[in-house]
Amino acid sequence: MKKITCNSSVPVVANYDVVVCGGGPAGFIAAIAAARCGARTALVERYGFLGGMATAGIVAPLSVFTYNGEKVIGGIPWEFCERLQQMGGGLIEKPLGNVAFEPELYKLCCQRMVLEAGVTLHLHSSLSGVRTSSDGRIEAIIINNKNGTEAIEAKVYIDCTGDGDLAYMAGVPMQPDEGKPLQPLSSYFVLGGVDTSTPRMQAAIHHNRQGVNCQCEEIRAELLAHKEEWGIPEFGGPWFCTTLQPGVVTVNMTRTAGNAVDNADLTRAECELREQVFLMARVLSDHFPEFKHSYVSAVAVQAGVRETRRIKGAHTITAQEYVSAFHYPDSVSRGAHPIDIHVAKGASQNITFLKTPAYVPYRALYSPGFGNLLVAGRCISADKTAFASLRVQASCMGTGQAAGVAAALAAAGSRSVSDVDIASLTARLRKIGAVLGGAQPPEPQPLAQSARAENDAGKINI
Repeated sequence: MKKITCNSSVPVVANYDVVVCGGGPAGFIAAIAAARCGARTALVERYGFLGGMATAGIVAPLSVFTYNGEKVIGGIPWEFCERLQQMGGGLIEKPLGNVAFEPELYKLCCQRMVLEAGVTLHLHSSLSGVRTSSDGRIEAIIINNKNGTEAIEAKVYIDCTGDGDLAYMAGVPMQPDEGKPLQPLSSYFVLGGVDTSTPRMQAAIHHNRQGVNCQCEEIRAELLAHKEEWGIPEFGGPWFCTTLQPGVVTVNMTRTAGNAVDNADLTRAECELREQVFLMARVLSDHFPEFKHSYVSAVAVQAGVRETRRIKGAHTITAQEYVSAFHYPDSVSRGAHPIDIHVAKGASQNITFLKTPAYVPYRALYSPGFGNLLVAGRCISADKTAFASLRVQASCMGTGQAAGVAAALAAAGSRSVSDVDIASLTARLRKIGAVLGGAQPPEPQPLAQSARAENDAGKINI
């Protein structure tokens, strides 16, 4: 491959205690958590709004917050759900605590909570590079926006990009593919004009049954029976979810195999999925009475990504540990969603429901040798089976909360992320409402205010 060399001087526009890359479910929670712990925090997001897969991808509902009648993900994530519901933009469905939502109010609720916490936002800013030292520490990240190319420095960075972009650029080793294909991509879409009053649709748009796959079985059976006759491509579900607006539902049924961290393949997938959206919408309208007068009112800004990169962390969560609900000494979050593996080709889905909510160790959020980098969300260290449960939004929020608190502790103590005191971390997480299991430790001591480094007006060479 032909290469060219680009030498440029990039202005350092800001310096923070903690910088979070990616404003999705893991990222905006991580930023709030770090800022509330006293860290001067920034959040870098490529879109002009927050929410990630929930808002850009219209992936609904948020799941799973409660299991076996007990809360699994608490603290700031649950506060967000309650505030969203109070705004009229969320519906917390019992007993699973799955949360249906209206995407635009979700964006607003994220924004309010992040700004209230004192986080500085860098929206419309794409991560394009990283500067590292010889000992593996990140010295600065490089972003591109309307100002051009800029650099931001921090004591600690958190990768919440979903695809592990920052970790990958920094040279963090990634999990092997285990000889299995990636789970497929799907583009959610929104249909208006749907008759949601029928018993079939009422059952389908509310995801409140534990131990049940909430796909619409009656419509699925018809689609499979007439797949060739109606010209239906490979599909999943279908899953429908209320947006809290009359006659409006989100639809999850498109799918294509693809690698979302290969731009050519992602481009192909986006084009293919957009075609599928309108084909599937027509099939629903032509053959199912509830959709007779329906129309496409929105298509996700980007394809929904189930699986890409995952770091090789200090510990990799295994399937055996996950399904047995092994409690680690450094447990910092939990997961209760089924192990949900969508096949790359075909309409099938392998799903295993947990007996007991699982645990996530802090060691899955960092990789040895990268002293000021944490990850949260889809790119944490887990094998493909455990990951198939942890990839969902409630779990991502839980790991984001843990990473945010840990980053603030590391920044305040000027220490490596691997040297964060676990007792202090878990005590602080419990104090803000995280559900970690195990014995209750003593009350945490007040966290010393992080040093507020001023903006070093300067430049770095890349």
